[in-house]
Amino acid sequence: MRSILIKAFTGCLVLLLSLTQVISAQNPATIHGTVREKGSGNVMPGVTVAVKGSSTGTITGSGGAFTLKTTHAFPLTLVFSYVGFKTEEHEVSAATGSLDVQLSSTEILGQEVVVAASRTQESILQSPVSIEKLDARALKASPAASYYDALANLKGVEMSTQSLTFKSVNTRGFNSNGNTRLLQLNDGMDNQAPGLNFAVGNMVGIPEVDLDNMELIPGAASALYGPNALNGILLMNSKNPFQYQGLSALVKTGFLNDAGRSTATTGFYDVSVRYAHAFSDKVAFKLNVGYLQAKDWQAYDQRDQSLANGHTLENGTRANNEGYNGVNVYGDENTVNMYTGLKPSLMPQMIALSQQLGGALTPDQLYNAILPPQNMSNVTRTGYNEADVVDYTTKNLKLNAALHYRLTPNLEAILQGSYGSGTTVYTGADRYSLKNFNMGQYKVELKSPDFYVRLYTTQERAGDSYAGGTLASGINEAWKSSQQWYTEYFGTYGLAAGNLFKTTFTNNLGQGVPAAFAAAQAAVQSQQANFISAARANADKGRLIPGTPEFDAAADKVKNKPIPGDASGVGAKFTDKTNLYQAEFMYNFHNLIHFAEILVGGNYRRYALNSEKTLFAVDDNGKEFRINEYGGYVQIMKKIIEDHVKLTGSLRYDKNMNFKGQFSPRLSAVYTFLGTHNIRASYQTGFRIPHNQDQYIDLVTPQAHLIGGLPFLRERYGLDKGPVFSLQSVQAGNPTQYVFREFLPERIQAYEIGYKAVIAKQLLVDAYIYKNDFKNMNGTQVLVQPTADPAKNNLFSVPVSATEVVHSWGWALGLDYSLPLNFTAGGNISYNELTNEKDLGSFMATYNTPKVRYSLNFGNRNIANSNFAFNILWKWQQSFVWQSTFVGPNLNAAGLSEIPAFGTLDAMVSKFFPKAKTTVKLGAANLLNKKYIQSWGNPTIGTQAYISIGYNL
Repeated sequence: MRSILIKAFTGCLVLLLSLTQVISAQNPATIHGTVREKGSGNVMPGVTVAVKGSSTGTITGSGGAFTLKTTHAFPLTLVFSYVGFKTEEHEVSAATGSLDVQLSSTEILGQEVVVAASRTQESILQSPVSIEKLDARALKASPAASYYDALANLKGVEMSTQSLTFKSVNTRGFNSNGNTRLLQLNDGMDNQAPGLNFAVGNMVGIPEVDLDNMELIPGAASALYGPNALNGILLMNSKNPFQYQGLSALVKTGFLNDAGRSTATTGFYDVSVRYAHAFSDKVAFKLNVGYLQAKDWQAYDQRDQSLANGHTLENGTRANNEGYNGVNVYGDENTVNMYTGLKPSLMPQMIALSQQLGGALTPDQLYNAILPPQNMSNVTRTGYNEADVVDYTTKNLKLNAALHYRLTPNLEAILQGSYGSGTTVYTGADRYSLKNFNMGQYKVELKSPDFYVRLYTTQERAGDSYAGGTLASGINEAWKSSQQWYTEYFGTYGLAAGNLFKTTFTNNLGQGVPAAFAAAQAAVQSQQANFISAARANADKGRLIPGTPEFDAAADKVKNKPIPGDASGVGAKFTDKTNLYQAEFMYNFHNLIHFAEILVGGNYRRYALNSEKTLFAVDDNGKEFRINEYGGYVQIMKKIIEDHVKLTGSLRYDKNMNFKGQFSPRLSAVYTFLGTHNIRASYQTGFRIPHNQDQYIDLVTPQAHLIGGLPFLRERYGLDKGPVFSLQSVQAGNPTQYVFREFLPERIQAYEIGYKAVIAKQLLVDAYIYKNDFKNMNGTQVLVQPTADPAKNNLFSVPVSATEVVHSWGWALGLDYSLPLNFTAGGNISYNELTNEKDLGSFMATYNTPKVRYSLNFGNRNIANSNFAFNILWKWQQSFVWQSTFVGPNLNAAGLSEIPAFGTLDAMVSKFFPKAKTTVKLGAANLLNKKYIQSWGNPTIGTQAYISIGYNL
């Protein structure tokens, strides 16, 4: 299959290039005209003028005038479009005279054209699957602080905020930090960091002034887009320099406020500049630069997720629980039991004392009188708060350049480069400070309305990134090894408790052994809290204090040593220089085959893993792995019954070198009636190949040793032969041998029925109901590998495939109403549910999604034609349980890591100055400052207020 696909790819490329030679060549004709606003007669600069069905186009200048050169045969149709105005089409029969075009300011519902659903242009109303679109008009009216944040306001969309600049988007359940089930494309390029297999929020995205639109498909999209599009796909498209020329700029500043931060209120600024110019109707370029800097949101949850020594999440503290493990306190994760730890040194003394008493008291009785019970004797080291070890100075630089060359009016070559760098925080099994992280994406593309051929590479560099939790542990170890620390702790307690017991027992022995024993035991218990406090104080004597030169020196040493470290100490540096290489093509035969619209396409991809042997496993030769994938698809679309019914069928095949090939079919039908009413139904299958970390990770973290799910790693650590138990069975007191099954790609069967319509030209209704059946769902299994010392059992966290089919379903409803005088009102509600969680046993599905979330909005994009606009938006979501490798194992197993319900109010007001082409916008996200978190261990979000000035947006 692979050789066939490569030959087909090469043949198609030759065919595409040869087809360009038969395109008719004509002497260019020049069309002139002016565009004005209907009613006022004001000229309109910045209006896009394009030849319908081609990539030929231009924009109007400052006086509203345009000049367009074209070799298209007459008659032809020109399309005039501008944000907030009704799109107009004009047929031109000859290049004579000057056109006078008028655009009407209006609110148009359901008029958007989308591409993502079928890889070809179609009305959003007639899309075969659910789809959302945000264009420049919608983004200008959004109160969100950035266009990426605005995604959270769409129906059915969940977002996990790990940092101001790192947010993960998801739909229809199974949310995660760093989402590997939703595919994010920037100008057609997979925006994932290759070593992580997920998009790093929008750090390497499109600068705001260069964004044209975003399209989001909730749910499976593998049939056309391949692996990872299991829970949806997000397409972000930038502006074409032929159509959007000149200088554009956006300056935004404001503040972040949350009372729990080190400094409650801090400022931020965000600047982006774009310049584009067309030298002729053949050559154009654009340059973009964007920069953001702020003091980040902070994660400071002090709750105790150990569940140790009889304490709960809510009542455990470092002061009352020696086994404390704070959610955002690091270096306190590993537990040693004092009851078992002191036995080797104290039990011989107890045996001797028992013999002296002629066996009146057993050694165990004597030992138990001195120590707390075994289930109350768990001890952890004193940790550091996240603010002590994570860099909260977040910054983000984005650079983008593109050169466009039109070989013919319908054939365009593109050379493009995008680069992003900065500092942010990501939550995985640890809280990772991505410091000076950078990533570049570089592509060459040849495209026309009928086809494209695209080659690109993504180059990821982790920079000075490090794991915050591992850093805290490393600082503790650099100061004093855990072996020494626990020895001092246990020795201090054992000496004090033992001396008091001995003294009290001896002093009361005259009253008889039972009375002396009771008195000694009571004396120890009365002083136990003091002994414990003294033990920690002695073990912590000289502990490194944040902010001191000694602390900083130890931290720098750990941060500069790659994970997991070596014999000389712990390492926290996160090293990743993984690259991705991809070639892909698509061809639409609609000009050659007329009975139906037929698309074919394919791709070849290679990952070159490179963590300098710190993150990923190595082969027998000591080298990190190369992963190859390829795939291809065909789609047939046909309209029948006088174009009232649109039928679409597609089939895709993909192969990864570590797994069997996967077929992904999709069938859909759309029935259009009464002009703007559409009922759709679809069935599709999708799949997700386990991401690179789930295949090859080999990393020791504070919580557990993370290893990939491929068989050779189980063998490497003896999990396939020796005894190994699920953590749940150990906690239940019945250790049960864990039996591995084959690690497989996830499969989904998705069913959806939807309805989308515009009623009376004023009400847009969009509703759907879906059902998903997941096979081989990849989840996490924590395993206990027993050792000679039960206190030092090995904990492994391994990705596994569920044996059970995982069922989920949901629905959503969106309403948008166009009111008189340009007012609009709308809202949406979504429901998502995992229906058979109780049947999954010890398998952790990590659904991580609220059942109910909704939003309501009210606004006006042009109040009384004054160019003032406002928008207010309220959104709310229900509480839910979050499961991940970051959650403490005991808390994970108990399902107690709940994310509380929350609601927020966002608002904005803006003023557009037409002559200056300038927009001033004032707004705030979470205006009422009702602080919240979106996933476990992530920062608390407060108010973000801003003011921005935009030119030529």
